Amino acid sequence: MSPEKATQKYHQIVENKYQIYNSLFMNLPYDKMLNIGALIPFLYQESHSGFPTGKTPIEIIQSFFEKYTEISDENEQIDLLFRIVQYIERQVVLFDSIEDAAFGSMYGNSEEGTLENLFQLAKQQDKVDEVKNKLADYAVRIVFTAHPTQFYPNNVLHIIQDLRNAVQDDSVSKIDLLLQQLGKTPFINEEKPTPYDEAMSIIYYLRNVYYDAVGELASQINSTFFEKEGAAVENPFIQLGFWPGGDRDGNPFVTAEITRKVASELRIAILKSYYKHLKEVRRRLTFKFISEPLKTLHDAIYNEMFVNEGQLTETEILNSLLRIRTVLVERHNGIFLDVLDGLIHRVRIFGLHFASLDIRQNAKIHDRIIREIVEKEFNLDFDQLSEAEQIQILTERELNINEEDFEDELTRDTIRNVKQLKEIQRFNGERGVHRYIISDSETIFDVLNVYALFKFCGYQDEEIKFDIVPLFETIVGLDEAESTMQKLYDLPIYKNHLARRKNQQTIMLGFSDGTKDGGYLKANWEIYHTKETLTRVSNENDIKVVFFDGRGGPPARGGGKTHQFYASQGRTIANNQIELTIQGQTITSMFGAKPQAKYNFEQLLTAGIRSTVIDDPKAKLEANERKVLDELSEISLQKYLDLKAHPLFIPYLENRSTLKYYGMTNIGSRPSKRNSGSRLKFGDLRAIPFVGSWSQLKQNVPGYFGVGTALQSFKDKGKLEEVKALFHHSSFFKTLILNSMMSMQKTYFPLTYYLKNDVEYAPFWQILYDEYILSRDLTLEISGYESLMEYENISKASVLMREKIVLPLLAIQQYALEKIQKDSDKKEVYERLVMRSLFGNINASRNSA
Repeated sequence: MSPEKATQKYHQIVENKYQIYNSLFMNLPYDKMLNIGALIPFLYQESHSGFPTGKTPIEIIQSFFEKYTEISDENEQIDLLFRIVQYIERQVVLFDSIEDAAFGSMYGNSEEGTLENLFQLAKQQDKVDEVKNKLADYAVRIVFTAHPTQFYPNNVLHIIQDLRNAVQDDSVSKIDLLLQQLGKTPFINEEKPTPYDEAMSIIYYLRNVYYDAVGELASQINSTFFEKEGAAVENPFIQLGFWPGGDRDGNPFVTAEITRKVASELRIAILKSYYKHLKEVRRRLTFKFISEPLKTLHDAIYNEMFVNEGQLTETEILNSLLRIRTVLVERHNGIFLDVLDGLIHRVRIFGLHFASLDIRQNAKIHDRIIREIVEKEFNLDFDQLSEAEQIQILTERELNINEEDFEDELTRDTIRNVKQLKEIQRFNGERGVHRYIISDSETIFDVLNVYALFKFCGYQDEEIKFDIVPLFETIVGLDEAESTMQKLYDLPIYKNHLARRKNQQTIMLGFSDGTKDGGYLKANWEIYHTKETLTRVSNENDIKVVFFDGRGGPPARGGGKTHQFYASQGRTIANNQIELTIQGQTITSMFGAKPQAKYNFEQLLTAGIRSTVIDDPKAKLEANERKVLDELSEISLQKYLDLKAHPLFIPYLENRSTLKYYGMTNIGSRPSKRNSGSRLKFGDLRAIPFVGSWSQLKQNVPGYFGVGTALQSFKDKGKLEEVKALFHHSSFFKTLILNSMMSMQKTYFPLTYYLKNDVEYAPFWQILYDEYILSRDLTLEISGYESLMEYENISKASVLMREKIVLPLLAIQQYALEKIQKDSDKKEVYERLVMRSLFGNINASRNSA
């Protein structure tokens, strides 16, 4: 489909539909919301015309009240603003539903990144067998996190799903009723969700979206590449990971009990899905020698859920189905074989765990706990020992400690959790929980501390059926990654551990904290370079390395055009699997409905295979191109470090953004900063509220800051042609710049033009604005584009529509922030207004991925 046709189609089936259904929505009779729909366009117009002229939010909102209402009482004005916020939140949901319903019509089966496209490319290059061999040992793993970037209550999720279906069917009567329900249903949790609540929210998606989306994609892969083999490939191409209930890093509410409960819920959820699926299979396979074994299996799954838990294994379910399959082929000519194979594919993928529950904790916590154990159990001061003695204790000493012997609750709970992981593996299968991730990793001790934890909790070496995964996320951690991994590979006991793990080492790399720490260009190039280095050092040690990327939704957190990012990684980076985290609005935007989930899983899978099998000269970086990237990243880093060192950096975020309000919302269970002290320090900032606050300001600083200065430096030296050549010859650099352009497209500095005149913050604001203009102009110059996102018509149209919908919401938020700065006697009320406006703005940013 040509870009022009795509834009026209988007206008017809998304924008026009939204206008029609929004007009219906605007006339619905909600309590205390009468005529609000008619007022919102006026508030939009005041904002649209007022902000570019430098009007303050207070001037804009006051002008709105004076021109279009008769309300002069401040309390009544605040009440109306709250109603408008509620209204716009629902407009966002309506637009999402319409866009989701149109998804299948916007993307074809043969376009780039689809299985069909991959198959045709492989045929052209005579590489079909290579692709098949890769598929036999390859997987994409999507890991769901509960990081607080979006959190609809479950009852709202159900309405959204029903509304999406009604829009797809063009059922005006159903849409009308669902919009009425939406208008009367609270969007906000009265209390913060617990980690268990967060887990159940994601499990909703597992059952209602991923069970079918992943299963159908597995069937499609088999039919496209392995149809002649006559049997399904055993390898689970798509795998799901799960952090809610297992991610303890910075979340004191994730306890051993929560981990156990979530593991149990995951197991029950997949059994329920199998039970339901078997009903459908039994409706078709009503044949002799088949119907009875299917009934027996159906009954066994029921008993496993409600009667004799722990009696049924994944192997037993699979073997039963394979025996039935043999009978179906031999006695019944394979009629409805695809129906049975659909269930077999799912059992191979989901086992008894549905999604693998990852355990994660910060390296500093392990360090403290290990010192406590060593002092208590061995009567030694760990810090007084030599490095060799420390390694010996961590790798060779065996204990079976009792958690009750320790006073610190976190220590007790950590021990309790490590001990119970054996039991979770027994019930959910080894795939159910098999990774322990160590955030903020910088040295070998961060990995060995976890190995020691298992040994101190009674595990024999051969019982540690876990991948111990260092997460390198700071610039220091990335710089030291090669040395850290080489030292680990040299340790005999760790080498033996890896041998038991099939000589495979998973290494996680964190984009979010990397970008926060070193800026956009430096973080991305540093991670790319680190992957190359770790690939080389792992290959030299005969270790199969798997990279796990901690990627968020927006480009500033490593998101953006994810499939293009993986397709752009050349042969110098190991590509044994694609693993990445997704959360919040990225779940709902890219994986929130079956068509989107299936499409994006497919795009990721084919991207990884293409980068390995299909020849792409643009995926290779030459020495001169690397030199350009080195220089650009260093200049960009210095510009970003200068910004971080500015005395107004933290005060600006604290006083002019929504940063401190993230922790006050009931979006997520995890605290918004690492330490509980009242004074905010940069190191305490979590990446999500940090990036999110810049997004709410419509400044998106982490997505471009330093890019313009780096490009200007090359221009000043007369070397900009080198960067232009890099853009056109390197898929990696082009993707990097296009993602930055997306960040800038979603930037709207007029929202804060009024700060030009602010006595305290005007100079700092000007620094941000100047770098934005520089970055925008020079990225357009090196690309040759006339506008940002010039060739991404559908995505750009979506961004522009969403920005239009939320502009009144942003005006209200800025108004409340300005009122707070003026020490209003209604400060608490205005703070609630800031928090309420957070939700709609976050949810509307779903296309940031």
